[in-house]
Amino acid sequence: MKVALLTGGGDCPGLNPVIRGAVQTLTNAGHECVGLLEGWKGAIEGTSIPLSPAVTDSIIDKGGTILFSSRTNLFKDDATEAKNVPQLQASFKRLGIDALIAIGGDDTLGVARKLHEKYQLKTVGCPKTIDNDLCATDYTFGFDTALNICMEAIDRCRTTAESHRRIIVVETMGRHAGWIAAFAGIAGGADYILVPEEKVDIEKMCDVLKKRRAAGKMWGIVVVSEGIELPEGMVKKSGEVDSFGHVQLGGVGDTVAEIIKQKTDIPTRAVILGHMQRGGSPTAFDRVLGTRLGIHAGRLVVEQKWGQMVALRGMNIVNVSLAEATGENRTLYPEIMAEAHEFF
Repeated sequence: MKVALLTGGGDCPGLNPVIRGAVQTLTNAGHECVGLLEGWKGAIEGTSIPLSPAVTDSIIDKGGTILFSSRTNLFKDDATEAKNVPQLQASFKRLGIDALIAIGGDDTLGVARKLHEKYQLKTVGCPKTIDNDLCATDYTFGFDTALNICMEAIDRCRTTAESHRRIIVVETMGRHAGWIAAFAGIAGGADYILVPEEKVDIEKMCDVLKKRRAAGKMWGIVVVSEGIELPEGMVKKSGEVDSFGHVQLGGVGDTVAEIIKQKTDIPTRAVILGHMQRGGSPTAFDRVLGTRLGIHAGRLVVEQKWGQMVALRGMNIVNVSLAEATGENRTLYPEIMAEAHEFF
């Protein structure tokens, strides 16, 4: 078989290890591999590069994706579907592609699922997101790297907060789920953590910060997930949405910092980590997890188990249906925030 691989959505540390693992497994089984460039955009246009162990063997430590990415949505609306799907099918026929491994988050995997169910395309999925919010898998690669970047940023912010006797609000990614904010806040010893799963209690937060200052702690760290909802709603960069209907978030850290400053009279600044969280070389955990997921995605192709996705359950890699994988978002477990609340 000739097997195509693509990466869709935001870049993520660990994508290249996945590609490496899948290509090695498929090549070992006698199959040919190609990479489609820029996600579903490359699938439609048929832009590709050959993939072999000689090409992928040295990419395990590289961040991002050698296949590039995009947020192209084949199924944005009926007209888009009617135009793009025949083009994709023609591109696959021209390139001689027999099967596809789609590596991405809920949006990318949702497209892969629909292509399999509606158009009988032979697809296999591999979960990817730094937000760690995909159901059907215990952890997604990229989360550990993002978490460590956030923790280091908090550690660095702490020295400035101490030196200037101020509060620093650190804004992390996390549209629907607060995994990054909660874990980074706990690891960084934050004084308060705000996540989308909990109702924001501004008065309680400010009360905690004032009491700590009165007790002698003259600085503080507040970690906030970008997707929290303040009394006036979510903070958005603009009203524009991407092809999957997602509005661009960002800036809630500045808003929370201003609220703290007004209500407590404590000097407060905000740091928005943004794309730094998903950049750079993947951690050892993400390299290993990405490699293992890639290997097992390749094995699904070899075994011709279509419409399936690889997932981590405990320490084992298992198969789940794309239908199960693209259900609802996996939000932060309540007991994790209950543990965090011991400190505030």
